[in-house]
Parts: sequence; structure tokens; C-alpha cells
Amino acid sequence: MNISELLTVDTIKLNFSAKDKEEVIEQMLDILVKAKKISKTHKPKIQKALIARENLGSTGIGQGVGIPHAKDDCIKKITACCAIAKKGIDFDALDGEPAQIFFMLLAPKEATGEHLKTLAKISRLVRARFFRSSLIQCKTPDNLLSILKREEGELG
Repeated sequence: MNISELLTVDTIKLNFSAKDKEEVIEQMLDILVKAKKISKTHKPKIQKALIARENLGSTGIGQGVGIPHAKDDCIKKITACCAIAKKGIDFDALDGEPAQIFFMLLAPKEATGEHLKTLAKISRLVRARFFRSSLIQCKTPDNLLSILKREEGELG
């Protein structure tokens, strides 16, 4: 499954701002609640799962990218959102640099294989400096989606 198939214009937030990792997680969950991708009643449980995952090791993979992710039984299908923070936010990244690009990925507990494949796709996409730079400079969610689709097409 391509990342562009998981995202919609209402699950992409440009000009994202948060003061720290916890706020990034909370605000990204709010994006998914507002887009009706997750239930507001499930938000606290999912937030707890995301924070538990972060406690195992930061999902700030470096090069300005954070990929908070979790699996939970209240999640019915793989769900994602994307946020771009032009200023950068401390996300305890492996390289110590602030993150500007965030992809949140949520999956059902039983979707381990698909969850890992999707995480790997995101990781491959964000390796390219030009791609990361293009995402940060996006002016609209549609613009971000078209860049993502083009890059996924080139990766195959």
C-alpha cells in the first residue's frame, strides 16, 4: 500500500507547530479525529500506545523526520497523517536534529506485516534530501500528495 493512498487533504497539516514530542503526537491525533479517521473516544488509548512506543526508542529517525507509530486493537485499518513543521520541533531524533516532517502511522494489532512494510516505505521515501526539501516547501496538501505520488511511482 502506498502512503499517498493512506493520506487525504484533511490528514495533511502544513505550517504545523508544536512545542515538543507529546504535543506533536496530540496534535496529529487531533488531525485524525477531525478527519474522522479515528474516534475521539479512542484518542487517549491510541495516544498512550504512541507514547509507550516512543518510550521504547524514539521514532525520530533523523534527517528532520519523525514517524510516530503504534498498533492498537481499537484501530480498524491502517491510518496515517502527515504534518510539516517549517521551524522544526525537538523529537528526540537519533541525530539530535529537530524534525520538520512527521508521518504518523496507526495500525490494527494484527496488521504487523503491513504496518512494518508501510513504515519501511516511509523510511525509503524520506531518505532522499530533494524529496524531504520538496515536502517542506509544499504550499497545499494537494501539492504534498502529488509530490508523494510522483516519488512513490519512481520508487516502484
